[in-house]
Amino acid sequence: MPNWTEVLAEIQAYRTEHPLDAVRRKYLNKLSEHTGRNTIAYYSSWLGSAKLVPAHLINDDDKNGFITTIHGMDLSNGLDLILHTPGGDIAAVESLVDYLRRMFGCNIRAIVPQLAMSAGTMMACSCETIIMGKQSNLGPIDPQINGIPAKGVIAEFKKATEEIKKDPASIPLWQSIIGKYHPTFLGSCQKAVKWSEEIMKEWLKTGMLKDEDNCFSNSRTHRSMPYRARIQL
Repeated sequence: MPNWTEVLAEIQAYRTEHPLDAVRRKYLNKLSEHTGRNTIAYYSSWLGSAKLVPAHLINDDDKNGFITTIHGMDLSNGLDLILHTPGGDIAAVESLVDYLRRMFGCNIRAIVPQLAMSAGTMMACSCETIIMGKQSNLGPIDPQINGIPAKGVIAEFKKATEEIKKDPASIPLWQSIIGKYHPTFLGSCQKAVKWSEEIMKEWLKTGMLKDEDNCFSNSRTHRSMPYRARIQL
């Protein structure tokens, strides 16, 4: 894998109006020719920004881009999906995965060159195989609500309950912290976490782990072994 200096040098060598796009298309074509599979790069520039904005996150608008890109492809060749994303809306990811599976079945491989987080991790795990490099990372499956981690909110409420039981005098402190949330926000976070876990379990059972026996048993061995079999490093 080239370093960033080498990548920039190649981009700057192109004398076209859009050198970045030219280099990107060059290597996407090379990958597709090498594998004999359809290839789509799905990524955002979230690491280059001071904070996450809606444009960085997976949302319903992205499905239109996939529909346009996939139109005319030979679906029998499967799909290699290059992912670099911080995640996004659970409903959007569920809809997107459902569409991709309707198009390609389970013949989808996720390629994670660097990072896939939260709903991006869910998207990767919905594929039959995940291909990663030594520098690659998958993040925890932590649904976000308006950019706020749902599991973090649940943990905060739990800690508040425990601290108040131990020391009722801490109520004013926790009121100022918990008071920033809408009264129904905790319930929304709990539903989001449950929903993401149910979706993920179903995608694994029907995709990556479909040929594994007892992969969701209580055995620690059964839970961990299939993942190593499906993730290529």
